[in-house]
Amino acid sequence: MKIKTLMVISAVILVVFGLAFVIIPERLLLLYGNPVDAPMKYLGQLFGAALIGFAVLTWSARNSSDSSARKAIILSLFIGHGIGFIVALIGQFNNVVNTLGWSTVAIYFLISLGFGYFRFKK
Repeated sequence: MKIKTLMVISAVILVVFGLAFVIIPERLLLLYGNPVDAPMKYLGQLFGAALIGFAVLTWSARNSSDSSARKAIILSLFIGHGIGFIVALIGQFNNVVNTLGWSTVAIYFLISLGFGYFRFKK
């Protein structure tokens, strides 16, 4: 796989989840088995906004040349998705979400692994 392909896949996933959290946070939270109240809806929408920002960054960087800026972007995406994987895994083990949460764990893990590969390969 090429880094451009990984960035496109990541951007598409990020924008889909980001828009869903911004537009229909109640439905998404209910799918994951979480109660929906005003603070949860608000946090979901803020999370969605951040995901959309990462999607735009990832999409915009997909065609960039191999430069120090691109390496920094790839490193930040690796770290961000890696932390997301850890948080999602902890949440899953603590029953914060239902079994659908394992898909979140897998998505963060695979995307983090991909960006880690491209960041640290020789």
